[in-house]
Amino acid sequence: MTTPPSGPTAQAAPDVDPVRAPANRWLVLAIVALAQLTVVLDGTIVNIALPQAQLELGMSDGDRSWVVTLYALTFGALLLLGGRIADFWGRKRSFLVGMGGFALASALGGIATSGETLLLARGLQGAFAALLAPAALAILSVTFPGGRDRVRAFAVYGTIAGGGAAVGLLLGGVLTEYFSWHWCLLVNVPIAVVAIAVGIPVLRESRAEGSTRYDVPGAVLVSLGLASVVYGFSRAEAGWVRLDTLGFLALGVVLLALFLLVEARSAHPLLPLRIITDSARAGAYLSSIAVGAALLGALLYLTLYFQIVLGMSPLVSGLASLPMTAAIIVCAGVVSRLLPKVGPRILMTVGPLIAAAGLLLLSRITVGGSYALEVLPAQLLLGIGLAFIFVPLQNVALLGIAPRDSGVASAAVTATQQIGGSIGTAVFTALYTVGAGAGTAEGAAGGLQSLVDGYSVVFLAAAVALALASPVSWFMIRVARNEFSTSSEPAHLG
Repeated sequence: MTTPPSGPTAQAAPDVDPVRAPANRWLVLAIVALAQLTVVLDGTIVNIALPQAQLELGMSDGDRSWVVTLYALTFGALLLLGGRIADFWGRKRSFLVGMGGFALASALGGIATSGETLLLARGLQGAFAALLAPAALAILSVTFPGGRDRVRAFAVYGTIAGGGAAVGLLLGGVLTEYFSWHWCLLVNVPIAVVAIAVGIPVLRESRAEGSTRYDVPGAVLVSLGLASVVYGFSRAEAGWVRLDTLGFLALGVVLLALFLLVEARSAHPLLPLRIITDSARAGAYLSSIAVGAALLGALLYLTLYFQIVLGMSPLVSGLASLPMTAAIIVCAGVVSRLLPKVGPRILMTVGPLIAAAGLLLLSRITVGGSYALEVLPAQLLLGIGLAFIFVPLQNVALLGIAPRDSGVASAAVTATQQIGGSIGTAVFTALYTVGAGAGTAEGAAGGLQSLVDGYSVVFLAAAVALALASPVSWFMIRVARNEFSTSSEPAHLG
């Protein structure tokens, strides 16, 4: 077989041609955006519904946390395999099957009458999302191979990646207040029907040519490794020095190290190491982990603050989360115009600092605080900073990827966000427990003050995680501005 060129400057391999007709590609973007919105908002839409679902199904606090963690865990653990399936089996076919399976899993969760059924449905949602998400992003990547149109397309995608979580909180609030928590899952069914109905005639198939042998040992190692790491972090809530916590973390590290060794020697690697060894792409992946951890972890506790401490209804809580999304949408257009002029390095260095400043403000919340004074300015800063990160991040992470590897490369960047989110949720839960316990031990007045102490620790930790992405971007992401010029084909990395 013909080996595709390696490295970030690799040119297009002889893939099946994607949709290239100007009349169709923006419709393709709309379909991909709808799929991405479904996947992202489902990571948070149940946050609003969790109190009602927990009460109705008789779930413990630990099970409640797993409703969030299990989706991110199965999603992230299976993404690399899902990306390779999309490359070999066909991106359109994988997209349609992933969307259909996601809808069926959502329907199962929507009619759940027990906590076990809900957890099973969330795990299945994550598994099918692991097939859907990389297929969707790969379709977008091969449909917009380069130039300003690619920047615009990825600006839309990045806006959804950053704002979709908050949209999930709003939609969850509306559905929970006026219908029931069940509809937070059932809403995915009509969305999937629309995406499939439009996608069948509009999307065109594309797949990798040549050998399509799967790297089964690599798939097993990376899935078990990622799952073990995330589970280990989730056990940290009960104690960082517990045998199960340290054991699963150590096992995960060993399995991931073995995975890298297997990939280096495999003739058909699940994740070709040339994808992650490029400095710029590696920097984008590291930044994505930090952003995923901070965003999903922080939003969960901001929602709890709104409902439990400030006494907001689910609908009002969702509306209160909207300013961050609005800031992302407004700034994404500005950032997409700046990207060809200043390049991604400056944007991805400044963005984490702005977002971290917003989280630092959130760490100063109080029991009787004002939303307008304590929360709103922080949300606006967080939204602006995220727009500076997400718009260039997607472009850098997939820059110069050969079409043959577009599915697995798309899966890699999505996996970093989801694994970051699941680890962030688990770690922040442990930190929240410590912070809330410290507040109680110090004799803080009232149970609400103890909760706020825990939330403040979470927001402070999230700010630190985001701030670390700034030096990573400055030192690792060195990409020439002309990569995002008007040329129709990808340029070379500088």
